[in-house]
Amino acid sequence: MTDHTGQVAAHWSYAVILAVVLVACGWLEFVVGTRVVRRWLRLALTILPVLVVFVAWDAYAIAAGHWTFDRSLILGVMVPGHVPLDEVLFFIVIPYASILTFEAVRSVRGWPAGDES
Repeated sequence: MTDHTGQVAAHWSYAVILAVVLVACGWLEFVVGTRVVRRWLRLALTILPVLVVFVAWDAYAIAAGHWTFDRSLILGVMVPGHVPLDEVLFFIVIPYASILTFEAVRSVRGWPAGDES
């Protein structure tokens, strides 16, 4: 992650932030026992609509010239629509971290979510 001058390569910035979010919340799955990953279909049904809508929105905004991404701060891998892979991962990682946090608080506090059998 360093370039020839010894400085940290900035193009890893977005990916590193997402990794930090995963580390900061990921332990909840194992320590608190949120069981979010074990309920993978529920997780997918929660994240997929967010992913589809916001990646489409990004693709539109990029194509229309409403916004761009600083290429020096992203990995440089683009998905269709010229959306950076980092941005796609954002729409997976952040909802996942939010769900983990919600489920952890709910589990520790004993709060029902309303969908228990």
